Amino acid sequence: MRIMRSKELPEELRDRIVARHRSGQGYKKISAALKVPKSTVASIILKWKTFGTTRTLPRAGCPAKLSYQGRRALVREVKKNPKITVAELQRCSREMGKSCRKSTITAAFHQSGLYGRVARRKPLLSARHMKARMEFAKKHLKDSKMVRNKILWSDFSAAGTGRLVAIKGKMNVAKYRDILGENLLQSAQDLRLGRRFTFQQDNDPKHTAKITKEWLHNNSMTVL
Repeated sequence: MRIMRSKELPEELRDRIVARHRSGQGYKKISAALKVPKSTVASIILKWKTFGTTRTLPRAGCPAKLSYQGRRALVREVKKNPKITVAELQRCSREMGKSCRKSTITAAFHQSGLYGRVARRKPLLSARHMKARMEFAKKHLKDSKMVRNKILWSDFSAAGTGRLVAIKGKMNVAKYRDILGENLLQSAQDLRLGRRFTFQQDNDPKHTAKITKEWLHNNSMTVL
């Protein structure tokens, strides 16, 4: 994000813009001749028509802390990343050399019709999920211990399901690392994913262990 400070044109140049307008030239022609943006040409001519002058008029009260361009830059950043916080935006503006209070940034959003919202908290399990889990548990209540101890490892993507690996005994980090080494790259090849795929896993201790991270790094894996 870049916050630019607005610069006023010299009065002599503003007068030349008005003079060309009065002689019948259009905005586009004036813009090209004087190398001034067409929007600036239009703004200067509108000011001249409204106040009868191109001079800088006295401003009422304290000048705005955020320029028009700075406010637009913040609005663009929020629209690009709606979950960004005011504190993060304040840090960005400070890095760009334009320190603003949180209240200033919030007021700028309100002027642009943007208001903060708190995301609604959604339960991890809905009533439908709990009912389905209960039905599954009742259905398999009489399964033997051997059946319940059978676990499969697999990977899947939009292109399909990868290899299935039966896990014998208790899963540990060494076993998980071996499963990745023997199956992950081959699954990607079978599914024709190439090497530029993103591997996603949760934060299970085996997934975040040092030797797992080293294997992923050594094999140039992009991990989400």
